[in-house]
Amino acid sequence: MTARIAAAAATNDTPRTRAVVRLGAIVLVSIFVAACSGPRSPEQAGRPSIVVTSQAFRDDGPIPVDFTCDGENVSPPLSWTGVPDEAESLIVIIDDPDAPDPEEPEGVWVHWLLYNLPPTTTNLPRAVAPEDLPQGTRVGRNDWGLTRYNGPCPIVGRHRIPHKVYALDTVLPDLEHPTKSKLIEAMRGHVIARGRMTGTYERRALADSTTTDEDTIEGGR
Repeated sequence: MTARIAAAAATNDTPRTRAVVRLGAIVLVSIFVAACSGPRSPEQAGRPSIVVTSQAFRDDGPIPVDFTCDGENVSPPLSWTGVPDEAESLIVIIDDPDAPDPEEPEGVWVHWLLYNLPPTTTNLPRAVAPEDLPQGTRVGRNDWGLTRYNGPCPIVGRHRIPHKVYALDTVLPDLEHPTKSKLIEAMRGHVIARGRMTGTYERRALADSTTTDEDTIEGGR
């Protein structure tokens, strides 16, 4: 196709021909970029219109110890606005992209997965118990293998902990305590809006810690 366009330009060099050549080049570049970029991850889909906040810490600020393995290990209070009217359900994901070491991250460690929250939900209170979650909410399995919140417990360094909310155009089926990868796959094609706030956590005097909690030893995230 490119050769034919170039040949036509060489034999008929007019303003109209040059315009056709430019248009053809733009089309080819667009096709190439689309082919290389591949499908967008569900975590980047939808409008970034949801604003997520917490009464316990500010965006990019330190997470209080109460919400970590070094404290009460309870879920933080979260609030959000900007959910589209057409949303049918919400998802909340809290994870750690800096595990195990922010200098050499190897993967994402999942702390909490909630799905099928009613779209009218605007907050989750501090230390919310499973039985007190909004009606219809289902819980996924975190990377400790637990179906509850488990807070940050990094082995080394200062970790970022995004708290993410997604609005979907559907209610998902019962995924039977899905892992994050299974939940993300179920979200594909259904995310219409998203938002996040990020807290950070670094354990104090880790080298001198005498913590023997089983979650800390085995999870270490």
